[in-house]
Amino acid sequence: MKKILIISLSIFVIVLIILFSFKFYKSSNIFKIIKPSDKSDFIIISSPVKDSQISSPLSITGRARGGWFFEGSFPITLLDSYKNVIAEGHVTAQGEWMTEDFVKFIGNIQFNNYIKGAKGFLVLKKDNPFGLSENDASIEIPITFK
Repeated sequence: MKKILIISLSIFVIVLIILFSFKFYKSSNIFKIIKPSDKSDFIIISSPVKDSQISSPLSITGRARGGWFFEGSFPITLLDSYKNVIAEGHVTAQGEWMTEDFVKFIGNIQFNNYIKGAKGFLVLKKDNPFGLSENDASIEIPITFK
């Protein structure tokens, strides 16, 4: 009886140690992928700025980490306030994009099916050619159509 109690208690302690270790592993900053909500550590938009009034053709400029690009570009989408697609395109790296550093980008997008004064969004999406959900990232910039 004493032997069974010692074995049961040992198993219980081992399970507690495993659970504690797993909880520590999950909560430790060492193992977390940090994704700031503003994404400024990954992409910085120079133009258009938040809440800009835009017209066609729209020039898009900024800097993004090399990981946002695939084959030197990443997609952009212009949406209305209901998230309907107005136009789609790509921006292009203006330098070596196979780096972890920031790389300048530039792009233009033309559109004509919008309502003057209506609100919308410019979406810059990290290129994800393999469709892996852990590689999904985007930034939405609120705009107004001029």
